[in-house]
Amino acid sequence: MFTPSNLDKTKKYPVVNYIYPGPQGGGVGSRSFSAARSDHQAVAELGFIVVVIDGTCNPGRSKSFHDACYGNMADNTLEDQIAGLKQLAVKHPFIDLEKVGMWGHSGGGYATAAAMFRYPDFYKVGISESGNHDNRNYEDDWGERYIGLMVNDAQGKSNYEDQANQNFAANLKGKLLLAHGGMDDNVPPYNTYLVVDALVKANKDFDLVVFPNARHGFGADGTYMMRRRWDYFVKHLLGLEPPVEFKINPSFP
Repeated sequence: MFTPSNLDKTKKYPVVNYIYPGPQGGGVGSRSFSAARSDHQAVAELGFIVVVIDGTCNPGRSKSFHDACYGNMADNTLEDQIAGLKQLAVKHPFIDLEKVGMWGHSGGGYATAAAMFRYPDFYKVGISESGNHDNRNYEDDWGERYIGLMVNDAQGKSNYEDQANQNFAANLKGKLLLAHGGMDDNVPPYNTYLVVDALVKANKDFDLVVFPNARHGFGADGTYMMRRRWDYFVKHLLGLEPPVEFKINPSFP
């Protein structure tokens, strides 16, 4: 959990829930000390409580813990995330569960859209980057490893159908920003286009950023996406107007 350095425990703070659901790794990543861990601390300084939770099905514990979501990637550890946030809010009353947002990249992008579609009353703002939203359109060496072979039931419905985010896009209530690289050779951009198409057909408002020349990571455009992410949470979760086109100047030792 990351808090603002000037945390006032008498106030309420919106929550930004960062997610990478695995199952090959979790959002926390290395257990070695890191002061900022990506831009989590930077986001916290904007006036948020940033929470990262490794849910069931992440490796590094028992095999049964890792196997918990086998065959159902749509779970995305979301019930674990919600349960963890509710427990934290009991312990820390400055956490405002009426204002919860989520963001993630790749598998985290998939999970973020799923959170917005499956738990629309809990997650109010989502930023979904480069998500593998339909694993029938992603690498078989990942999907089949963790979901199994595609099989159809008596009605002709496949076991991958309920795991495809576009099929639940009509449930969107909050603010959703989708982002993808147009040259993504890991998760092809049409994964996000499937969700875009479904949102359009459902007459839902959403936001979209496409990086025409970017692959799976946004590379040289990364600070732009970081700024857009900060702005999106500040505007829609904190309820403030961010500075126009704020310039991030990263420094390196």
